[in-house]
Amino acid sequence: MNRLRRNALRWVHLVIGGAILMPYFLVASVLVSLVMEGADPYRDTATQFLAFGAALPLAWLAGLVFAPARSMAAGAVRTFCGVPGELMADEPGYSWTARRRTALWFLVHNAAGGIVSGMSLAAPPAAISLMILPFSTGLQRGFPAWQETFPGVLGPLAGLALLALVVGTSWGAGRLMARLAPVLLGPTPADRLAAAERRAADLATRNRLARELHDSVGHALSAVTLQASAARRVLDTDPEFARQALAAIEDTTRDAVAELDTVLGLLREEDGSDPAAPAPTLDGLQALLERTRAAGVRVEATLEGRHKGLPPMVSREAYRIVQEGLSNALRHAGPVPVELHVHRTERELTLRMENPVSGPVAGPAPGSAVPAPRTGGGRGLLGIAERARLLGGEAAAGPRDGVWRLTARLPLAGRERGARSDVQP
Repeated sequence: MNRLRRNALRWVHLVIGGAILMPYFLVASVLVSLVMEGADPYRDTATQFLAFGAALPLAWLAGLVFAPARSMAAGAVRTFCGVPGELMADEPGYSWTARRRTALWFLVHNAAGGIVSGMSLAAPPAAISLMILPFSTGLQRGFPAWQETFPGVLGPLAGLALLALVVGTSWGAGRLMARLAPVLLGPTPADRLAAAERRAADLATRNRLARELHDSVGHALSAVTLQASAARRVLDTDPEFARQALAAIEDTTRDAVAELDTVLGLLREEDGSDPAAPAPTLDGLQALLERTRAAGVRVEATLEGRHKGLPPMVSREAYRIVQEGLSNALRHAGPVPVELHVHRTERELTLRMENPVSGPVAGPAPGSAVPAPRTGGGRGLLGIAERARLLGGEAAAGPRDGVWRLTARLPLAGRERGARSDVQP
């Protein structure tokens, strides 16, 4: 039953093609009657076939000029021919390759549709007449040539053969159109390349959002967790320190909300502004260090070179790399001393962070909490590698001689050389 329905829908699709050809056929009929003296396309069969042939180039030209024709034809094919939607192009064909394919589809579809439509209109009445010819004296007198050509039982057999010809032609033409549709109405290589570029851009945007959320919100949550744990431990014995920790939590969460709004700004495209513009840069490094120190981590920062006037992208990514490095220290090492070196030359910006791997070396700050054992992660280090790679730089992180060391080199001129990363999550 499904196969019968599919073949019936394909026949309908062919009839639609014949109907689409009718305006071009009428125009061609007028042109033929003007060019050929005495031609009568409405009564003369030969002239009708000539007008039919002249109408096909007009249909081809319409498919070539009208770019949305591809998406319209593809929608009809999905509905009537049973061709999977993923094989068809969804967008209008604006490239000349797509236009030529669409024009060829129009030519084939209208030609096949015109033939099947004509046969569907003319053949069934003739077939019925042939099948009842032996039993109708009126038909025998009206069509004596038929009676002579198909005497006796040959009339009904000829009628059945004529119906079979119509059915077979419709079936074959429908099957041919279903096979040609993905070739002529499917995406071109340029369409596939554009789709791949769009998917790559979407994936890059998602990765960027993930990095921003991980670095900004992750850092704030790590700091707040240690600050709250420290406040709880000394709430009864050192209320003043608890108040300071709560104030630090308030400042940290306020800044985190602001950074979260910045990250969500990446999704806002209505105003056409650069979503990366309000993101924090190295100009806010001192505030970041103060918030980290408030969580009980002793941070010693050494800044070499001029850090004003850095390229905005370099300054933003450098800030996020430092932020993630401090977050790693908070989450996985606790209140250990952290050394930060920021060095700028004419060509690049170098970041280096070091902290002991196994606990504090000079004892924790008052009330400081000890972090829970590491159960996962590594995404932040991969994010650091991606940030460095996007700028054409390199990043490396890992333990060495009891010290966890994170280094990143960011060229100031962008992607000058191939990037390299060597992080060990």
